[in-house]
Amino acid sequence: MDKIFSASWFFDLESRLYEMGLDSDDKSFDEIKQNLSNPKKLSMDEFASAVAYVILAGGFSQKTAKRIHKIIMKKMPENPCTEDLLKIFNNKNKINAICKVWKNRKGFCDGFYNCKCLDEKLIYLQTLPHIGKITANHLARNLGENVVKYDIWIQRLGVMYGGNSCLAQKIDNGKLNRDIKKYCDEMFECLENETKLPRGYIDVVLWKSAQNGLIKELKNGCEN
Repeated sequence: MDKIFSASWFFDLESRLYEMGLDSDDKSFDEIKQNLSNPKKLSMDEFASAVAYVILAGGFSQKTAKRIHKIIMKKMPENPCTEDLLKIFNNKNKINAICKVWKNRKGFCDGFYNCKCLDEKLIYLQTLPHIGKITANHLARNLGENVVKYDIWIQRLGVMYGGNSCLAQKIDNGKLNRDIKKYCDEMFECLENETKLPRGYIDVVLWKSAQNGLIKELKNGCEN
């Protein structure tokens, strides 16, 4: 157990994900790491595409989200018609949200880059269609902000890190428990110190590892 949450443990997970070809979210691990170190300002089309990916990714596998996102974004510049897009992906709420983002992409993009600090940006992203508190963090990270997406996998890891199994019952993808967030933040601070990597990158590696069953201690411990 003493190797859990150490640099060697983390780099082993990262290496195994590379070997399995699972080294990506919307972008590759290398691109994510580079973007967190030196974020570039996106065009309004790129910004809308990033929002659309996060909208699609909620509740779906990464593989499915990437496939559908690629098809939809090819259609968007030509004809952002809700009915046409529903033939590709029959989820009216998500398609309506993506169309709204696309049609108003200049205003949404300008609004984000006019924010003066990270907290302002996170609050602003929550005003976008179909973006909530947790997905706002996911989107912010994909836009180059060094933040964590406190999804259910990260919450489980935080509970494991804190050694408080009673908190497992309070894991919730819709509402983040304050004590669980505290353990998650402590976990990321520990791994940042151990690995010298940005927490946004550590987040995506841990999320992917947990999701794909590479963290056996999680499966045997906190996961219900």
